[in-house]
Amino acid sequence: MRKVIVGLCLIAVIYGFLNMWQTSPSKASSLSSTFTNTLSHIEQSVQHSSVEGKPTLSAAFVDKVLAAAGSKAAGTGQALYDLSVKYGIDDAYALAFFQHESTFGTGGVARATLSLGNIRCSDGYTCIEGYRAYSSWIAGYEDWYRLIRTLYISQWHLSTVEQIVPKYAPASENDVAGYIAAVEKAVQSWRAGNL
Repeated sequence: MRKVIVGLCLIAVIYGFLNMWQTSPSKASSLSSTFTNTLSHIEQSVQHSSVEGKPTLSAAFVDKVLAAAGSKAAGTGQALYDLSVKYGIDDAYALAFFQHESTFGTGGVARATLSLGNIRCSDGYTCIEGYRAYSSWIAGYEDWYRLIRTLYISQWHLSTVEQIVPKYAPASENDVAGYIAAVEKAVQSWRAGNL
């Protein structure tokens, strides 16, 4: 959808530029720099954010979010933050996946599995109802960070929410566009300081 909007915006800008060129060549040179600036702004606004990076939320803020949601994971903000530093993945994205998958562990199988991301069962894991189960919320956090870093980013070269979600939560089971929008909206809201 974003690509369509960007394409339409670019067509409109180019059309306006061409019309201006035909009617007033002297204005065309000043519009050239305006066009370049507009194009740069449009490209920046649709660039997809990488989940990689330093934490953008403090441990105390994460704790406030979890407490406000009534999550039994409240008080684990420092662990989420520290694992963010360790794996080079912004904690805001981890928290947003946690919210989308289970409302911070307050719903679904995550209440029993202590899983940040409802990761499907695989060899070597204890599982409940087809999902990996952990001994603590922190163990669940670390497994999610490790999965995203080693498999999605390092092996598959997927680093944006738009790239990760279709593989992580396929359309056969999820509303992929809705998932992406929810994660991005949550990240933006928390970065702005909203609970």
